[in-house]
Amino acid sequence: MNANDVLQDKIRTFFQEMVVYKDPIQNKFFSSLSIPSYLRDWIVMRFSDDDGKLNLDEVRDYIKTNIPTKNDWELLKSKMVHDGQRVKFLAKIRVEIDVRTGHGVFKLPDLGFPNRKYEAIVKDHVLNHNREELLNDSETWGVIECEWNPFGVTGKEGDGAIYMISFKPFKPYKVDVNYYQEVRKEFTLSEWIDMLLLAVDYNPAGFLDTRQKLALLSRLLPFVENRINLIELAPKGTGKSYMMSQLSKYGWLVSGGSITRARLFYDISRSTPGLLSRYDYVAFDEVQTISFPDVDEIRGALKGYMESGEYRVGDYRGTGKAGLVLMGNISDEKMREDTDVFTELPYAFQESALIDRFHGFIKGWDIPRMRENMKAHGWALNVEYFSEVMHSLRNEIIYPAIVENLLMVPKSSDTRDVTAIRRICSGFMRLFFPHAKSAEDVNIDEFRTYCLDLALKMRGIIRHQLHLMDSEYSDTLPDIQVKQKI
Repeated sequence: MNANDVLQDKIRTFFQEMVVYKDPIQNKFFSSLSIPSYLRDWIVMRFSDDDGKLNLDEVRDYIKTNIPTKNDWELLKSKMVHDGQRVKFLAKIRVEIDVRTGHGVFKLPDLGFPNRKYEAIVKDHVLNHNREELLNDSETWGVIECEWNPFGVTGKEGDGAIYMISFKPFKPYKVDVNYYQEVRKEFTLSEWIDMLLLAVDYNPAGFLDTRQKLALLSRLLPFVENRINLIELAPKGTGKSYMMSQLSKYGWLVSGGSITRARLFYDISRSTPGLLSRYDYVAFDEVQTISFPDVDEIRGALKGYMESGEYRVGDYRGTGKAGLVLMGNISDEKMREDTDVFTELPYAFQESALIDRFHGFIKGWDIPRMRENMKAHGWALNVEYFSEVMHSLRNEIIYPAIVENLLMVPKSSDTRDVTAIRRICSGFMRLFFPHAKSAEDVNIDEFRTYCLDLALKMRGIIRHQLHLMDSEYSDTLPDIQVKQKI
C-alpha cells in the first residue's frame, strides 16, 4: 500500500461520516451552479453512494427545487402572493432586530430581497426558538419556510409582507473538537499536512515540495486564529480568491470597489455592526482596486482596530475578532522579498504605522498556479465540517499559552514583532498540532520548523518592507528562540 492509500484509509477510518469523495469533474458541475464548496460537499454526501459516486441529474433536480436563484425568486413570490402557498427552500439569511418596532427583519442577500423595510419579517416564535443561529451578527444558511400576509406589520391591507414561519439551521455536523484533536495523534505530521490540503480541495501530489504546501496552508491562519492580519501578493491563478470565498461561511471577501468605514466597522444610520464584527476574517481581494472615501479616517480606524480589536464610531464602541487580509497580484519582476513589494498596495496602505500592524506576509509566488493535477481527487474531510472545526478552534485558548511557554523572548524585543510571531505560531499550532494540551506535548524540533521558523519568515518580510518604507524601522527581528527544556 503506497503513502496515498495509507492516508486515504486513515481519513476514512478516523473521520467516517465526515468524509466525502472529491472529484474534479463533480466540482466543475457545482461551480457552474455557483454553489460554494462548503455547501457542495454536504450535497455530495447526501446523494453519493458508499463509493462516493454521484448521480448528477438527481443533484441538479435537488438544487433546482431547493436552492433558488434570483431568477427563481419572482416565481416563489408569485406562489406566495397570488396562490396563497407556503414555500420552503435553502438559502443564506441575515436577521436584524428593528429597534423601532421590536420585530425581527430578515434579508436574503443572494436573492436581492427585500427592497424595502418591513417587507420581510421573522415570526416571533421562529426568532425566539432560533435566537442563537439567527442573531449571531453574521449571515447563516438554513432551510426557510415563508408565507405572505396581506396586512403586514401595520395590520393595514395593502401593506403586505413576507413572513418567515419556520427555520432550520444548516448545521449538518455537530463538531466534536476534542475528537478532532485526539485523531491528530493517529497521523504523522506529513500525513496531517496532506490531509489539510485535501480538506481544502487540493491534491498534495500536485505540489513540488513541503515549502509550497506550507505557503498555501498559511492562508488558513485567519480561519483558525483570532485577529491575525496578513498581506499576500501572488501571481494570478494561485487560488487566493477561492480559498477566502468558498471554504467558509464565516469569512467575507471584498472584491474591489469603494469601502466605507460604516461597512467595515459600524453603520450609524442602520445601527448595525460592520464586517469586522460579524466575521472571522475580512479579505480585500484585488487590493489594488480597493478605495476609501476618506483615507485618513479609515487609516485611523484600522490602526486602532488592528492594535486592540476595538473601534469607536460616534458614541458606539464595538469589538471584533476578525483578521484583516490584503490580497493582491504581483508582477514577475517584483517577486523578490528584498525589493519594495508594498508599492503594489494602494495608497491607503502606504503608511508604515499601518503596515506595522500586519503580522505576516505570505509569499504568494511560492504557491504554484492552479493546474488540473492540483485538484483534490479522493477521500477527504468535507469542507463544511472542516470549516466548522477551524471556526471552533479559534475559541481554544490553550494554544497561545503553549506558544508563550515554548518561546524565549529577549526583554528588548519590539512588542509588535513579539505579538506577530506569537500569533502566527499559535495559528500554526491550531493547524498542525491541534492535539497539544501543554508544552510537553509538542516536539520541539517540529515546533521550531513548522511554527517559529515560518512565523519569523512571515514577520521578517513585514519588518524588511517597513525598513524600506521608513528607515526609522530596524531591518532585524528580535532573537526569539525555542526553549530547549520546558
